[in-house]
Amino acid sequence: MTDPMSEQTRQQAAKDHLWMHFTRHSTYDSHDVPTIVRGDGAHIWDSHGRKYLDGLSGLFVVQTGHGRTELAEAAAKQAAELAFFPLWSYATPGAIELAARVASYAPGDLNRVFFTTGGGEAVESAWKLAKQYFKLTGKPTKHKVISRAIAYHGTPQGALSITGLPGMKAPFEPLVPSTFRVPNTNLYRAGETSYLGDPDDEHAFGQWCANRIAEAIEFEGPDTVAAVFLEPVQNSGGCFPPPPGYFQRVREICDEYDVLLVSDEVICAFGRLGHMFAAERYGYQPDIITCAKGLTSGYSPLGAMIATDRLFEPFSKGDTSFAHGYTFGGHPVSTAVAMANLDIFEREQLNEHVLATEGDFRATLEKLKDLPIVGDVRGDGYFYGIELVKDKATKETFDDAESERLLRGFLSGALFEAGLYCRADDRGDPVVQLAPPLICDQSHFDEMESTLRSVLTEAWNRL
Repeated sequence: MTDPMSEQTRQQAAKDHLWMHFTRHSTYDSHDVPTIVRGDGAHIWDSHGRKYLDGLSGLFVVQTGHGRTELAEAAAKQAAELAFFPLWSYATPGAIELAARVASYAPGDLNRVFFTTGGGEAVESAWKLAKQYFKLTGKPTKHKVISRAIAYHGTPQGALSITGLPGMKAPFEPLVPSTFRVPNTNLYRAGETSYLGDPDDEHAFGQWCANRIAEAIEFEGPDTVAAVFLEPVQNSGGCFPPPPGYFQRVREICDEYDVLLVSDEVICAFGRLGHMFAAERYGYQPDIITCAKGLTSGYSPLGAMIATDRLFEPFSKGDTSFAHGYTFGGHPVSTAVAMANLDIFEREQLNEHVLATEGDFRATLEKLKDLPIVGDVRGDGYFYGIELVKDKATKETFDDAESERLLRGFLSGALFEAGLYCRADDRGDPVVQLAPPLICDQSHFDEMESTLRSVLTEAWNRL
């Protein structure tokens, strides 16, 4: 057995060898790499013994909280019985049972579950399915995808092409062609779009946003558009909930033009909004759902693409197959963990808990609106964004240099030092995002509000 590293040796090894994700490594030229070593409930501890409230569930993942020994035990038990076998023409009991359980939660006839190892792979799978489905049903020119401005759908080449963040895409261009953007549902910034209606009329704004999808389909040609990819609550940009009637109008548009509606619920599924699937909360029927993250609460990697019976039908006969897959998709250990995780959901009624307490969470965060730097607090369930502004009256935002100093130069580090792990994000206008574990209660809400109030007040004074 290799002897454990000392903290000093580990720090040097991190700087010499570990390539972290979405990370500016120059940050650590003069600072230690924060190293998280333990978690319990809604809290995490670093290698120095400091305790933090996990206000982001890791990365919108740890729904049931840290330190769930029964999930670790489920993984160990399955690994001892069958550590691995692929789903390539063979099945495992766990994959069968989990597919049936996930399908039972999904709305309508979303009965076919294609397992992946994460969300980006699920999005990639959905686009490939859409293209092959239309080829098999006599509409081979339908291949294009429409998504929303600033939306994030993943990092694989196809998923990144669907993503609506130009700065994130630029280093990897040229990407997969044939993806197009429409406006998102940021009501706070409605007055800055070409929308000419009442910026406070949520329904009218939602209808305008949805109709831009129809406009894009017409412009590209209905015979070329395969799918529309939308998150129920858009993450990037800071939690844009759908206005009333928005998804109902999108469903009408997709039906009219024979375009598939993909509900990208990698973040929003499994309790984040108080339902197993967010499409249920907002009352619409997707053709495909993509999901991951909360399916296992992060205790083992797993994602899924869930498709309707209609989309599976062309693959159910003859020599046709979906020539697509992943070595670790539906991994036996991950499916065992997912089953145990969903048992916790049902036994502890986590969806019901979120719905019962989301109003308290919102009300606690909205107290921050008395700060001059807080322009908007928005979201649903346990998924919120706090938009930061330079001038509340005019909604003036920060320029790029100011945003850099505010978010990376101060807020990210200051919030962590104050004991709160969350996200300070500038993909769009500057926001702080919160998505705590679903086990949280008023004491955690108060802790988040108190820490944010202190750090945001200091940030304003520094400006």
